[in-house]
Order: sequence, then structure tokens, then C-alpha cells
Amino acid sequence: MSAQVISDESVETAAERRGRGEAASRERRPVILAVGDDAETLCALAADLRRRYGSRFRTLRAQGGDRALAMIRGLLDRAQPVALVIADEHMTGMSVLDVLSLARRLLPDAGTVLLTPYTETEAAIRAIDAGAADDYVLTPWEPAEERLYPEVDDLLGEWLAGHPPAREIVRLVGHRWDADSHRVRYYLSRNQVPFAWYDLDVHPEERRLVEEAGGESCALPLVALPGGERLCDPSNEDLAERLGLSAHTETPFYDVIIVGAGPAGLGAAVYATSEGLSTAVVESEAPGGQAGLSSRIENYLGFPRGVSGGELTRRALAQARRFGAQILTPRTVARLEVRDPYRVLHDTNGGRLTARAVVVASGVSYRRLPAEGADRLEGRGVYYGADANEASLCAGESIAVVGGGNSAGQASLHFSNYARRVHLLVLGDRLTRDMSRYLVDRIERTPRITVHLRSEVTAVEGDEHVTGILLRDLDTGERTGIPVTSVYAFIGADPCTDWLAGTLERDPRGYLLTGIDLRRRVVENGDGSGRDPYLLETSVPGVFAAGDVRNRSMRRVAGAVGDGATAVSLIHQYLEHHGDTRRPSSSGVGV
Repeated sequence: MSAQVISDESVETAAERRGRGEAASRERRPVILAVGDDAETLCALAADLRRRYGSRFRTLRAQGGDRALAMIRGLLDRAQPVALVIADEHMTGMSVLDVLSLARRLLPDAGTVLLTPYTETEAAIRAIDAGAADDYVLTPWEPAEERLYPEVDDLLGEWLAGHPPAREIVRLVGHRWDADSHRVRYYLSRNQVPFAWYDLDVHPEERRLVEEAGGESCALPLVALPGGERLCDPSNEDLAERLGLSAHTETPFYDVIIVGAGPAGLGAAVYATSEGLSTAVVESEAPGGQAGLSSRIENYLGFPRGVSGGELTRRALAQARRFGAQILTPRTVARLEVRDPYRVLHDTNGGRLTARAVVVASGVSYRRLPAEGADRLEGRGVYYGADANEASLCAGESIAVVGGGNSAGQASLHFSNYARRVHLLVLGDRLTRDMSRYLVDRIERTPRITVHLRSEVTAVEGDEHVTGILLRDLDTGERTGIPVTSVYAFIGADPCTDWLAGTLERDPRGYLLTGIDLRRRVVENGDGSGRDPYLLETSVPGVFAAGDVRNRSMRRVAGAVGDGATAVSLIHQYLEHHGDTRRPSSSGVGV
């Protein structure tokens, strides 16, 4: 066999080809855009950003606001992702607030940071309050390790959590107005599973995935897992099993079992496990509770730029798991049994969990919209709560948000970054009745939001999906039709306590009675003495209530987390008085 001769030209071409491939790979990196007027400041900033993030992100500079916006539009035209825009406050021409506001409109998923001198932090606070900036960094920012990178790390980490590498993404194929497609989309999002959504009416080329899975025999929605497995119209339980979510116990007995993985439940899990108590958290649907649906929580201590409900949930889950909490989901508790000295939880599949103490943090569920057509169109334009990912589906459309509380206000502001028009429908005569002032101020400054006071939705219209709503003015009785594609309802909530009826005492609305409301009772301690119920203790000793499910709860995330921590402190007191540390045998009350 003769030796193969490779010419210098061929070698050079191969090298060039490799170089082009490496260059293309670098070009595909998400962009960090540094904006400012002063060339020296801009160069120093870009150099520090490249030093820290150059392996994963591409840092670009734009001198001046007009140039920055032109670059952003060019990057969008090339489908180049932009993760962060960081702008110097001192700019001529366009104000930095205008630059960041327009950048936020063009790049609603990107983080925005304002560089500001320490003498002008009020301007930075106004930018955050206006929704233009997520955070600010004081100049000079040296040392960058202490004054620049921590803020940028947080924003890039949050962006990366929502934009994982394509090889790790679940692909979901279906129809936007199909209720099961919405169910699966909602389940994946709430459980922090990275996925790409393909509406076959918009992406008909993705039908090839359906054909590969069996064509017409494959009922939609189709879930394509990264490893190649295809699931046709899977149940939430099937998804959980395939995705590695755990509903199985590692032990038949725990010191503490927490029912519900919202802020109260996860707060209790962090404090219980960090203090050495074996702990399981049982969640029927997805971690986060109603707070997990919030696009931005802005009044939670320690997050001056606010934090999304999904990001807060992700951090809380990681913290609880790091300390050793076992998260069991999806798993639905059906009944509580008192078998002294233990508390036994029975689930809907016949399984049992046993503990020395229980924290009920099962939260609340949104009330249904009492309008004609609402039930028929649920999942096809009528939704309860709103996951942050839903907003992008409404780009350029008119939508309705029903409710006058903080959840409705936060959703309206988030949707206004995408929708052409947001109609906020409120029964009351003013927004400040049930909504925090900071939200009211921002809504009043947002031109895309139209507020309808003293208005009631009497009908939801549409055949295959929502096409409009019918409003009634509560003062005049006049009826008005408004064309919308989606309705998101936040009209109050009811406690998830039906499974405890007859076991724990509840108020007429179903909320659990605790502490002071049970003072007429005397609880027997393990040593034969008596005591009043503890602050968060229910009518059954050793069973505590935390968060929104509790009577007298303050209905805020901070209050729920505080309840969770307080419940654990009270559990320690309870266990001290009931010092039986013997664990039940597997043939007794275990799983």
C-alpha cells in the first residue's frame, strides 16, 4: 500500500477548519455586554469580566447607549444569547436608566447591573425600583473578588439555571392550547427541570420527534429525554420516575416529617436537618408552593434586587438537601393517624411514613374563577397562578390577570415585559386595598398595564381556547367584552387541609387552629404534667402548623420561613418532654 501524501495546502486547510470551528464555538458563548462612555473604565471592566468569566461567556463592549442598543438588536438577529448587561451610570446622550429599561424590554431574561459611585446609590435604588436594574455595583469596584464578582455570580447563576446546555434539556412537543401540554410544561417548570417547549403550530418541523416515537399512536404531549427516551402523554408520576425525582423513602422512620415544600416547609427542613433531626419533606406536586410561582419577590430580606420564586425555591432545595433532608415528590398525604407516641402519615398509594413529630405546611390553593366557561377552558387559556415561564408564550398578545393582591400585581408586571397589553381586573375600588405600595407604584408607571377597578369577570369566551372575556362594572352593571388570549386568576385561596378533617381542629374556613386558639386545652407532657399548646402546635400534640395553612398566618414568604424555623424550635421542646427515642419496628408503624 502506498503512503498517503498530504499536501501543505491540505494541512493548512484542516487547521483553518479547526480554527473556524473553535472560533464558532467561542462566538456561541452567551454574551456579557459592558456599556459606558468612558473608554478607560469600559476597558478595565471588560478585562475583569473576561478574567473571571471568559471560559463560559463572551464579553463585549459598547461605548454609548445608542451603540449598546444597536449591538443588542444585532445579537438578537443572530440568535446570540445575552446573559447580562452591565452599564456605567455616567453616560451622555441617553440616560443609563433609559438604556437599561430598553435593554430589559429587548432582553427580558437577561440580568441588568448598574455601576454607580457610592455617593449616588439613590439613583441605583430608583433604577431597581423601576424594574430597569436587577442590582448595582459601587465604583470603584476593586477588589473585584469582593465588590464585583459576587453580584455578577448571582445573576449569571440564575441565568444559567434557566439556559442549560442543549444536551441537558428535555424537549417537550405539543400544542399550546392543549391542557395536558400545559400540565406537563407546568410540572417541568415547577420542578426545576430544564426543558425546551415546541408548539407544533409554530414549530411543525418538530413533528419528526413524534414520528420517531410512533406517529399517530403517540398521544401528545411528547417528552423527549436527553438520553433518547420518548414519553407519550406521560403522567406526572411517570415524569418523576424517569427524571429521577424521588418519592421513595430511605428509612421507615424520621424524627420529623414535613408535609409541603413551600417556604414554610423548606424553612423547617433546613432548620431541622441542620440541627441533627432526621427529616423528610413530602410534596404532592412541586416544591415552592405559591411563592414558587412568583416572577419576582421584592420584599424578602437579604435580596435587595428581588428574587424569583423559582430561584428562591432552587436555593432552598439545595440548602435542605445539603443538610440531609429527603425530598419526597410527587407523593400525596391522605390521612394523619395518631398512634402514640408516634404520628403516622398515610399516602394515596397506601404507603406510610412514621415520625415523632409532624409539621403541616401544605399551604393553600387558588380559588376557581366563578365565570361561565372558565372550567371548560381551564388549561386552554384559563390558568390559576402563573409560572414565570408562561409569560414568554404571551409575547405580543393581550392577556388578563384577575385579582388585587401581591401575586396578581407581580404577575401583571412580569407579563408586561412580553404581552402587548395586560388587563388587571380588580373587584375593589383601589389597588392599595390588598396590594403593597411598591407594586402599586410600579403598575401605575407601566403603560402596558390597564387597571379595571370594580370589575368582575362574568364569562370566558372561546371554543378551542380563550379568545376573550366579558366584564361587568360592579357600580353601573355595564358589560364590556375584551379580547384576550389568556386569563390568569389570583382570586384568593383556600387551605389544603381537607385531608385533616376530623383529626385536627380547624376554623370555619379550614385553616388550622394553633397555640393561643387552643389555650382551653391542656396537653399532657411525657412526665405526667400538663401544659398549654405551644405557639404553632395544633390540637394534636407533636403536630405543628406553619405558613399559610395556619390560622392567623401573615401570608408572606418571610412569615412562612419564620414559621418553619419556629416550628423546629418548638419540636425540640416537645421532644424534650417526650423523651422516648425508641424507633418503631418495621413490623409496626413503619412504611
